[in-house]
Amino acid sequence: MPSLTRREAIAGMGLLGLGLLAGCSDESKLSFKYGKDLSNQILGRTFKLKDPQGNEKTLSSFRGLMPMVFFGFTQCPAVCPTALARAAQAKKLMGRDGDRLQVIFISLDPERDTPAVLDAYVKAFDPSFVALSGTLAETAATAKEFGVFYEKVPFGESYTLSHSTTSFVFDSRGVLRLGLASSLTAQECAEDMLTVMEVC
Repeated sequence: MPSLTRREAIAGMGLLGLGLLAGCSDESKLSFKYGKDLSNQILGRTFKLKDPQGNEKTLSSFRGLMPMVFFGFTQCPAVCPTALARAAQAKKLMGRDGDRLQVIFISLDPERDTPAVLDAYVKAFDPSFVALSGTLAETAATAKEFGVFYEKVPFGESYTLSHSTTSFVFDSRGVLRLGLASSLTAQECAEDMLTVMEVC
């Protein structure tokens, strides 16, 4: 799949270059071709979770990058690996701008998703991807903060999880901008994320 050379050139050499000099635009309304504009939503600003190395992370830990947050679990049969593979492909399609994309995978299954398992899981898709987790209470609070639904579903002698599949994209200041549905392609996601970068 070809790289988004035209959009990359515009975002990388034009608007982004100006943004670095003049600061982020205060424009709150963005025009996305495929995703949902979430600029008027206040979600995910106060979560505190830990990375696999035990470091506490908040949204401000990723300031200066473009965080893309997705909730899931490592034993997810299809939706989660598909979303992470799509994110890895979208990052490549964004060219050099993709270096500013920070994919954050938040576990909804801390009982089974140990730090080592989580770290290996996300890095199998891209070495830059970060996994975060917390206690059961912290997981529930973070999901609620994002408006993410999830529940255990019995499966044989164990269980699986049913959960929301939206990917949440913030700009480099930590302002929520974009919701990406699981039905979108990597190309579509990349185009909309470059639109976020044109503003900040």
